[in-house]
Amino acid sequence: MPPPNKYSTYSNVPTAGSDPRQVEGWALTETALRMKASQREPIDSAALLQAVRLNWRLWTIFQTSMLSPETQVPDEIRSNILSLADFIDHHTAGIIADPKPEKLDVLIRINREIAGGLMTTPPATASAPAAPAPSSINRQA
Repeated sequence: MPPPNKYSTYSNVPTAGSDPRQVEGWALTETALRMKASQREPIDSAALLQAVRLNWRLWTIFQTSMLSPETQVPDEIRSNILSLADFIDHHTAGIIADPKPEKLDVLIRINREIAGGLMTTPPATASAPAAPAPSSINRQA
């Protein structure tokens, strides 16, 4: 029998057909929660590294989708996400080389801020109906 998932209290996994922005926001929030949980005393280095690597994989997915020629994300947003992903790559490598709980704070803040933006519905303008924002992971073909 596999060990219980100590993060199961955080799991409110989006269902199939969910808004891609909501899914991305959930994934960023989930990894932020896991990183925050790994900072609790007593520090479990294995859990800390597991949470950081999960976050790194998520940002690698975002980075890969921004490099895809089929992405419909505007160039300015694409550039910003790629710059942020590059920062996360370097910062994460530093954490893996020297795992200290306080180093996760910046990654947690980034994830929470981006998730908050993704999970907020932009207000509709009076002149035109709100168009769905392009998702960084799920592109319309």
